[in-house]
Amino acid sequence: MAFEKLTNSIHDLNDNVRDLAKSSTEYYKLDLYKKIIKGVISLVNMLLLGFISLIALLFLSIALAIWIGNALEKPSAGFYIVGAFYVVIFILIWLFGKKPLEKFILIKSSKNIFND
Repeated sequence: MAFEKLTNSIHDLNDNVRDLAKSSTEYYKLDLYKKIIKGVISLVNMLLLGFISLIALLFLSIALAIWIGNALEKPSAGFYIVGAFYVVIFILIWLFGKKPLEKFILIKSSKNIFND
């Protein structure tokens, strides 16, 4: 009788461990899915905002180049000045922007991932 109870308890324990493993696996799958979807949504949102910002910057740059060209009475000079401005910004970001950008991305992504 006692041996039978012990056997039943072991079988119940085995079933409970399997159920726990299955539940844990499902939980981690759902958690991973949630994090991936949040990342994808964030990426799509940033790409969309970046695209719209680039279009706005393009039109503003063209308007500024035309305005500078009219002020200097030489239309091409405005485009050269605006182009040189963007080249200088590109070089500054290339030289000095890598570390702050990495730090910003790591802080933002770690807050999103680990604060759930």
